[in-house]
Amino acid sequence: MTSAVAPPPPERHKTFQDEPVPRVARDTLNWFALSLAMSNVLMQLSNIKVGYGVAESKVETGRLDKHPIKRGRTTLTFLAVASNGTAAEREYLRQEVNRSHRQVHSEPGAAVKYNAFSPDLQLWVAACLYRGAVDLAKALDLPLGRDDWAAFYRHSARFATTLQVSPDMWPADLEAFDAYWNEEVKKLEVDDYTREFLHDLATLGFLPSPVQRLFGPFMLFLTAGFLPQEFRDLLGLKWNRRSQFLLDRYVRLAAAVNRVMPAAAREFPFNLYLWDFRRRMRQGRPVV
Repeated sequence: MTSAVAPPPPERHKTFQDEPVPRVARDTLNWFALSLAMSNVLMQLSNIKVGYGVAESKVETGRLDKHPIKRGRTTLTFLAVASNGTAAEREYLRQEVNRSHRQVHSEPGAAVKYNAFSPDLQLWVAACLYRGAVDLAKALDLPLGRDDWAAFYRHSARFATTLQVSPDMWPADLEAFDAYWNEEVKKLEVDDYTREFLHDLATLGFLPSPVQRLFGPFMLFLTAGFLPQEFRDLLGLKWNRRSQFLLDRYVRLAAAVNRVMPAAAREFPFNLYLWDFRRRMRQGRPVV
């Protein structure tokens, strides 16, 4: 991987097509995803190259710790469009992401070298997004059969191909994905710099003090709770039986609420961000 400025993006993937969106893809883009959001961010950034890329990003307007509302909108918009958007919409989003990613690369001589155009790093990010959706589906006890899971996995390749990942890089099936995931988890690494940065994110330390004191402990609880144990160990996050008991109660309540919510409410805020993306696209306005 080089620290030089990224080259122009490759040509559009020829496999970008309009295909039916599996029901589970729509069901996992719902309000409860916000509970897992920060844990998924920490999973992605536990790859030290991704962690440094985010922590040192020169794109000030896209930084969660500098502009949390805009960064949140961008991330949720990406998920909504990558999963539920048309081929043309995904390509438009991909070009917008490219525009932002051109500025994200390590400097010459940096100890940790990274480049936001790296397909390998983007594959890891997409894999984390897929794992987050699976965790959500299991937490809400969505009624899914084997065929549902297989269809959802194939569909989730969009998280990768809406970036710089070629279709052939997405593991061929669920078994291949598990093998890829297990191997990548063994390689994860953080240092004092990225560990402190991630802890600040998990405790909302980047927000004004009153907000951080009020919501930080609960966010840390959710973040640690939805992280696999390997990531807790890597990041030094404590978890015990009482914590698990409280998380299980929270999840059961959320699942019960989810079952009785109207579809429009369940799909919020992703339905809103997909609508906003389409409005911005029509008007030729930036979406990242």
